[in-house]
Amino acid sequence: MRKIPASGINLFQLIYVLIQEYESAHPGEKALNLSLGNPDLIPPKEVLDLKSRFANRPDYDLHTYAEDKNLNRFAEGMIECFSGLKLESYAHLRATPIAGIKTATAILPLACGLHLKGRENFRVATNLPAYDVMGTWAASYLGSNRIVWPLSAKDGMKMRVDGLRAAVNAAGAKPDLVFVIRPGNPASAGATREEWTALIEYCVTNGIRLVNDGAYATLTDGKSHVPLAAVAKDHPNLEWAELYSMSKSFSDPGQRLGVLVGSKDFVEDFVLIKGNTDSGPVPDGMAAYGELFREPATAKRLLDETYAIYRRRLDVLVPKLKGIGLRPACETTSGFFTLWLTPDEAFGIDLVKEAAARGIPKAELYNRLVIERTGIVGVHFTGPKLADGSSESFIRYAVCTDVTEPGFAKRFDAAIATIKPEYR
Repeated sequence: MRKIPASGINLFQLIYVLIQEYESAHPGEKALNLSLGNPDLIPPKEVLDLKSRFANRPDYDLHTYAEDKNLNRFAEGMIECFSGLKLESYAHLRATPIAGIKTATAILPLACGLHLKGRENFRVATNLPAYDVMGTWAASYLGSNRIVWPLSAKDGMKMRVDGLRAAVNAAGAKPDLVFVIRPGNPASAGATREEWTALIEYCVTNGIRLVNDGAYATLTDGKSHVPLAAVAKDHPNLEWAELYSMSKSFSDPGQRLGVLVGSKDFVEDFVLIKGNTDSGPVPDGMAAYGELFREPATAKRLLDETYAIYRRRLDVLVPKLKGIGLRPACETTSGFFTLWLTPDEAFGIDLVKEAAARGIPKAELYNRLVIERTGIVGVHFTGPKLADGSSESFIRYAVCTDVTEPGFAKRFDAAIATIKPEYR
């Protein structure tokens, strides 16, 4: 007998079901899949050559448990390449390699003492809409209290500390942890130095730990996003951490490799919990990337080349969707997602009335209709209630598919012409 209700299906698992339904109904025709947040690219040749070289070495440390070892100066190299931070220059900071951001996210509340404070007294503040791993773990799995910090298209999906302050006041107690994703998912907006400074000051004043999921930190032009580490390093009283990953930056999600950097006590708390959770990343891959970071100019060139591919795709997709009348929730300044406000009408159908009749959110109805009628697959999100009592709904389209490929573009252009979105 099942112990977990089927209603707990992950949003992205639902998307896979909808894709299967479309392709079953259209034999031989693949969906135009813009839902994936996983790279369709593979690591550059320079990375593959290094991984092959280290995998063939007989060194014991390359084939046993990595635990929290930092092979080949991997952590320092990755942090400097991704954020510009020279870890050795800051005695109050520490870093540790991790086996991917999702697993690390799940144990962060424990690294902040949830099990000691008591889950009924522990609070995590997170944004919505979001790829909600932290919200799911903190509230649903670990049973603590979740404070929703709303993001809104009215603010360009930016982090506004006044919104956090209002959410905390409404909850009646301060959070133990504030967790954000910048550049965002689903909203690919970066963070400015001013945004980080305001949030840091709030967290220091209130004794709150701050974490940023920086999975998309390198998918930027170098101006549209400032890493948390680049600002937090100058605030020794801040308890903080930032997570980086090879998955999007080097198109290497299968490597399950990244790093967590932050204030020394926080990182040491995390390492303690991690020691009872996993045995570290694959060591030969860690050593190979450590070798890459010994050539920072090469590593930076590879990162820039990867982002340039996504930027070319974004510069094709965004004008097309704006051209049919879709309204962006924010501009894609970093990352590879585009986020749009769900229209009130599409295909001549009143989505508000039809969603009410079907008993599903407007965003989900829109996504289902677009998939069924065109094969274009996105990911739908419903935003939380805003201060004025309203809520927003969204559709996310990613460019982890080559939207510039002529065959794709021909089908896509014909399909979007049938949507005819309208807003009231």
